[in-house]
Amino acid sequence: MITFTICLLLLVGGYFAYGYVIERIIRPTAAPTPAVLHPDGVDYISLPGWKIFMIQFLNIAGLGPVFGAIMGAQFGTASFVWIVAGTLFAGATHDYLSGMLSLRSNGESLPDTVGRFLGLGTKRVMRVFTVVLLVLVGAVFVSGPAGLLANMTPSHLDATFWIVVIFAYYVLATLLPIDKVIGKIYPLFAVVLLFMAVGILFMLYWRHPQLPELTEGWGENRTGLPIFPMMFVSIACGAISGFHATQSPLMARCMTSERQGRPVFYGATVAEGVVALIWAAAATCFFGENGISYMQGGQEVLYTGADVASGISNEWLGAFGGMLAILGIIAAPVSTGDTALRSARLMVADMFKIEQRSMSKRLLVSVPLFLATMGILLFSLSDKEGFNIIWRYFAWSNQTLSVFTLWALTVYLTRAKKPFWVAFIPALFMTAVCVSYICMAPEGLGLSEPYAYGIGGACVAASAVWYMAWRKRSGMENR
Repeated sequence: MITFTICLLLLVGGYFAYGYVIERIIRPTAAPTPAVLHPDGVDYISLPGWKIFMIQFLNIAGLGPVFGAIMGAQFGTASFVWIVAGTLFAGATHDYLSGMLSLRSNGESLPDTVGRFLGLGTKRVMRVFTVVLLVLVGAVFVSGPAGLLANMTPSHLDATFWIVVIFAYYVLATLLPIDKVIGKIYPLFAVVLLFMAVGILFMLYWRHPQLPELTEGWGENRTGLPIFPMMFVSIACGAISGFHATQSPLMARCMTSERQGRPVFYGATVAEGVVALIWAAAATCFFGENGISYMQGGQEVLYTGADVASGISNEWLGAFGGMLAILGIIAAPVSTGDTALRSARLMVADMFKIEQRSMSKRLLVSVPLFLATMGILLFSLSDKEGFNIIWRYFAWSNQTLSVFTLWALTVYLTRAKKPFWVAFIPALFMTAVCVSYICMAPEGLGLSEPYAYGIGGACVAASAVWYMAWRKRSGMENR
């Protein structure tokens, strides 16, 4: 428990210490925000700071800091270190800087921010890439919650019923003004999600399990997979996730002061890291007691994130507490899927310059997105491996998106004569993660570790050379 406690304290302290450093780089001003300058009653609406934080936290949380941390815990104590370092030095920095750039540019969408610094060609690729990613999020964050709800309700309310209900909610949340559905229901979702995390944290100290310590090494790697790069893709939300930067413009259009940026963008990511750390610790204890598989019908079945989360919640918090915890697990992905589709609507609208004040124009943009989401969802349901296939591609594309964002932030900081290394170092590291992963993963090239690492290292070197050459060519090497 010593390592876990130190990691928890580092996360909280890091918000105040390193978060202050990053905030000083941007230097918030008293300039009027987009919500104040251009209110439209739909997307540009001034909201209280506490509500903006809750919405941002739930937007970015999803299944990641629960299921991702649970599966990542199988890599041992290394998962604790990555959650802390990834959150403070990569994820929260990535989210804060990209969010503030959006806030200062009329709440512009992520592809436009990246395109401003990496060029028109990159902007065009990012527009397609990001919209596809958001549609994937909308699809994968339907079936998981639907399955959990089906297990908690009478048999006639099966997964199909709950899929229809959740998707209908997604439609409303995408089309209606942000304060009508999202602004009202998210505080309730947040209370449930925070109860879940605090309850599990209390039980960790109450039960005081024998968690592995860093003094004993990295602990047991139960996956049979290399920690690098696999763990860094498994634990995305809860460390660094490109998806986060797609959500920040939603809140950039609702903020009333630039000083809200640190608690909203940096703080929400740290809060997500705390949730991930708690679940990683609980899962480490669970796997230690139960292994990573169970017998069903005479066959060995691997635990899923839902199995572990449900098991821990019911065993540690009792029937009522377990039910609330599972509702929190359901609320997190539902509250991410709806804003993913809302973000996609705004990106497409920005791309084709379609105003979004009128419902007819919102429907014009949204209906194709709904149809695409349903198509992906039906594919995931028609094939027993469909969901896993979609999730793996989502996981890789999500981290690839963070690489583009980090490089754009590096260029911005360099041009602005600010400490570029806060984005440059994470950009190099995540470039290595993504390239090595796609070279090694079964859904990628399936290469052996030496080849994957070699190609990853070569791409990192090429990226560093490209940046240094650009910096010198732009006359910025001595600035």
